[in-house]
Amino acid sequence: MNESRQIVVVGGVAGGMSFATRMRRLDEHARITVIERSGHVSFANCGLPYYVGGVIPQRSSLLLQTPESLAERFRLDVRVLTEVIDIDTAARTVTLRDLAQGTTSTLHYDELVLSPGARPITPPLPGIERALVLRDVEDTDALTQAVAGAGTAVVIGGGFIGLEVAENLVARGLHVSVVEAGEQVMAPLDPEMAAIVHERLREHGVELLLGRSAAAIGEHEVRLDDGRELPADLVVAAIGVRPDTRLAEAAGITVGPRGGIAVDDQLRTSDEHIHAVGDAVEKLDGLTQESTLVPLANTANRQGRVLADILAGLGGHDRPTLGTAIVGVFGLQVAATGWSEKRLRAAGLPVRVIHTHPFSHATYYPGARPMALKLLVDPETDTIRGAQGVGEDGVDKRIDVIATAISGGLTASRLADLELAYAPAFGSAKDPVNMLGWVDQNLAGGTTTSIQWHELDAALAAGAHLVDVRSREEFEAGAIPGALNIPVDELRERLDELPQGELVVHCAVGVRGHTAARLLSQAGRSVANLDGGYKTWRTATR
Repeated sequence: MNESRQIVVVGGVAGGMSFATRMRRLDEHARITVIERSGHVSFANCGLPYYVGGVIPQRSSLLLQTPESLAERFRLDVRVLTEVIDIDTAARTVTLRDLAQGTTSTLHYDELVLSPGARPITPPLPGIERALVLRDVEDTDALTQAVAGAGTAVVIGGGFIGLEVAENLVARGLHVSVVEAGEQVMAPLDPEMAAIVHERLREHGVELLLGRSAAAIGEHEVRLDDGRELPADLVVAAIGVRPDTRLAEAAGITVGPRGGIAVDDQLRTSDEHIHAVGDAVEKLDGLTQESTLVPLANTANRQGRVLADILAGLGGHDRPTLGTAIVGVFGLQVAATGWSEKRLRAAGLPVRVIHTHPFSHATYYPGARPMALKLLVDPETDTIRGAQGVGEDGVDKRIDVIATAISGGLTASRLADLELAYAPAFGSAKDPVNMLGWVDQNLAGGTTTSIQWHELDAALAAGAHLVDVRSREEFEAGAIPGALNIPVDELRERLDELPQGELVVHCAVGVRGHTAARLLSQAGRSVANLDGGYKTWRTATR
């Protein structure tokens, strides 16, 4: 190591600070300077909405470190309220502007690390200057102050941040409207999974306006593209983020096809002495190895650590990302990893789809909560392409297991063989992840055939007959139009009542439907099981 080398880090949150502290642990002699535009470093940006809602009561809880504590423990030169306004790649210097004093200065670097993060998207709407965003502690202070005198709020955007903000504004007693230009919230989910989230939002008083866009923001209202006006004492723009590449582009650093800073697997940019990590850089998609943008804290922190290892001479490389993420929505855990069905189909990729509706733990133990799981599989290779989960408990564990399986190269059928911790209070002897593997084995081996909720109408129009194998009581409480009800326990004795031709069977969630399909196929009938049963169909089509 060069004991005199100067390392300058632009951005003091997540990736930047993970790099700086890891670098110090590996190299006691390097001079490490961290430049941060805002007034705080190393703050818990993922916790900002929960401070607004009062879930996190103390503002100080968000401030994990201060310039003083970082100087004392790590001998880092941390400069807040300071902005890098220019990079001279030939001289290897950065020009700094002190935002409090207005003065400028120049700082030399041997290695420069860019971690500027992502900046909120603010569309050019009339009145957009009134909309608040939530990116740093200063934004949080402004939003908290605005909430104090407000009774109504409009959140523009139904993504992760938008829904977290909406929930926390409801917790503060506001009437909240969420405006989402798409037909559903949370784009990484498929529509039948997002429908569960829609129901929960509406149950808690959120006015959900899908397929609508904000056209203008007035003093006390937001006008939509259909002319409707929503009362809005405050407005939050949570439309999304884009990589902050302004500094890199001005310095001639290459930007990739998705609009983020282009880096190699050593996190090196087009300049050999400039490196980049975090939300500002493009990543490799874990399924296609193509460029993608994934603004997640886990990824940013890992990149910072890996880059420190590389610059310290320990080696290492960046890894592709699956985009594994989770959000809480009024008690629901909503999680996803990998690709969705709609994305796979849009790309023209084949997909095997599996829906299940297990419980979080053994049902005989108090407190078991239902969940909806969805597994997406390449039918040709049995490779897991993605998974989604929605429920009040246990979703995080199942999606994490599946994400780990994808990273480890396990096929979907191998999920059946995983040895997972079990006790009645924590899971089931047949864990939901194992169950997904068993369903996949049945489909892959031809033991059963399934049909999706969005394929049912076409199958019936082509002449198939629908058989509901639930109990009479369940059937009378609600049924798919045109279905013939023959409970599964009576099916053997009533085979002659079945119409000729192709059959589609279904139960509540798919288990009894599988039993019926096996019985009928061994009786010589051509039959498919409605994947996920009546519950998936009803949620998706309601």
